[in-house]
Amino acid sequence: MTSAFDEFRLSHPGRDLDLGGLRYHYLDEGQGEPVVMVHGNPSWSFYYRSLVEALNGSYRTIVPDHIGCGLSDKPEDSRYPYTLSRRVDDLEALLDHLGVNSNLTLVLHDWGGMIGMTYAARHPERIARLVILNTGAFHLPKSKPFPWPLWVCRDTPLGAWMVRGLNAFCRGTASSWIGCTHHPMSRTVRNAYLAPYDSWANRIAIHRFVQDIPLRPGDRGYALISEVEDRLETLASVPMLIGWGMKDFVFDHHFLDEWIRRFPSAEVHRFPKSGHYILEDETETIVPLVRDFLANHPLEQDARSHEARHGRNPLPMGEG
Repeated sequence: MTSAFDEFRLSHPGRDLDLGGLRYHYLDEGQGEPVVMVHGNPSWSFYYRSLVEALNGSYRTIVPDHIGCGLSDKPEDSRYPYTLSRRVDDLEALLDHLGVNSNLTLVLHDWGGMIGMTYAARHPERIARLVILNTGAFHLPKSKPFPWPLWVCRDTPLGAWMVRGLNAFCRGTASSWIGCTHHPMSRTVRNAYLAPYDSWANRIAIHRFVQDIPLRPGDRGYALISEVEDRLETLASVPMLIGWGMKDFVFDHHFLDEWIRRFPSAEVHRFPKSGHYILEDETETIVPLVRDFLANHPLEQDARSHEARHGRNPLPMGEG
């Protein structure tokens, strides 16, 4: 029997970009306006498979696997720094390589939010739409305590043993009590999420992502996030869709409130029963929402044809 992991690789073979001797794997499917999907930790491009399949008939869907994740190389620290700034540089290198530098739609989840929004803050003129799924693009909200499981993984000697030895971070996130609390993953789907992370060596990025969470001045990446926070207002007029699993114990209502405070015109959809892997947990709802959002916010050059087809203006932000 073919596993979900093997089926994904067969149906979405992807491509590779050489980044200084490292293989940076990515999907590039369909034609049309570019929709770039950026995953977080500990997932990989597999997370976006349903959205890719729904959109690649009308859009160009681009989905990288971060170095250390998915089907990309998983180097030791001596060959790769595993920092936020390098992640953003990697994404920019890929998009420049593909000649994709305007009218971008970014779909962002978990660490993908910080990576994607840092890129967006660098190049706000390139961004046409934003889709935000249980993520952040700013420092930990003042009202939000840092979750103790992340503290254990980030700051204690036990962390490496749990994350890289027991694979507890990947397994826990794919569970029915964190990842998909409303529609639990089947065993075969759960195994596909875990498949790239099958050894101590192959889990290096999982641990480095957690260790790279900046909490206070002086932490690596803290100053960069402060800069991004200050530049988010340059994206205030960009149409934004927010889909939020309210049972996410990390990216919870504190983060959602901060997104809404900064982007009060965003179209917000809350899912009270759903967890961190919101796209996986609510596939049948989120995928149509994203598809409709793209159609309802056509690019400027397409707005007249959209209005002619539908006999009305595009749906204003905040409706739906």
